[in-house]
Amino acid sequence: MTSVFFECHISFSSAGLESDESCEGLSEASFKDAQGIDSSSQKNNGSVPQENGIKKHRTSLPAPMFSRNNISVWSILKKCIGLELSKITMPIAFNEPLSFLQRITEYMEHTYLINRTSSMSDSIERMRAVAAFAVSAVASQWDRTGKPFNPLLGETYELIREDQDFRIVSEQVSHHPPVSAFHAESLAGDFVFHGSIYPKLKFWGKSVEAEPKGTITLELLKHREAYTWSNPNCCVHNVILGKLWIEQYGTVEIVNHSTGDKCVLNFKPCGMFGKELHKVEGYIQDKSKKKLAVIYGKWTECMWSVDPQAYEVHKKSEKKGDNKKQKNVRTLLPPAGC
Repeated sequence: MTSVFFECHISFSSAGLESDESCEGLSEASFKDAQGIDSSSQKNNGSVPQENGIKKHRTSLPAPMFSRNNISVWSILKKCIGLELSKITMPIAFNEPLSFLQRITEYMEHTYLINRTSSMSDSIERMRAVAAFAVSAVASQWDRTGKPFNPLLGETYELIREDQDFRIVSEQVSHHPPVSAFHAESLAGDFVFHGSIYPKLKFWGKSVEAEPKGTITLELLKHREAYTWSNPNCCVHNVILGKLWIEQYGTVEIVNHSTGDKCVLNFKPCGMFGKELHKVEGYIQDKSKKKLAVIYGKWTECMWSVDPQAYEVHKKSEKKGDNKKQKNVRTLLPPAGC
């Protein structure tokens, strides 16, 4: 049994197939954390002085987001229905104090999942870890309703994290259409992670839809494997009235070009009553299209990997209203160690 999952913004449920309830917790780091950093530590681009040779990084932005309640969004956007947001001058209240190049680096928040693949001898175990990493890349978008600033053509952003064993540099390589490229690598030489993103945005009256065109590639150098996938669609609801909330939906296919294995993940739309909100469900198959594992969970919490037969038994019992607990039918996705 392997236990592997990614750690997100909130606590995780220890329940298995018999429970799929959300856990309580905070969606973002409290602003009090930023206030706790004194003015003397705001030098060197906001980083905290070193302790024992280890550089500490901030865990929250230095300023809170202000309210959008006093802004008449409809007066600005009523003439923009169906147009791409890249061609619309948006009020600054829609932005958060980050550029899109900085947001890209959040892909690396759960890099430990990739670091652990070097010690995995089984290709299916590696696919589980890569699938968890691909889902975790969109987890930071939960409750992030602000729009990042558009980078200038040729603008770059570099981040080096010795404590997480990676470096990443991103660059704005095109202005129209806006295309951002990034390249990350392990400091130990275990992996290379790169790709380009063309976030095609559209305004549909009550919502803003983002279609993240572009291919992402992960190379595991020790195993000589290359994985590719694209991110799911993202939609921000209630941009005119009501509480803003984010939905991820669409199909993500992760392909191992060396072995022919494939992982198909379905980010489910929330539906009429929100029953499927944040849910992800999929499977791993080999090159002969035989299902080897089922993956399910929520992109805001964690992912689970189970045996396909055990999952089918659970789904049938769930339809029959059988609430009895089933033991030894699930494994968590690569060990989180939280």
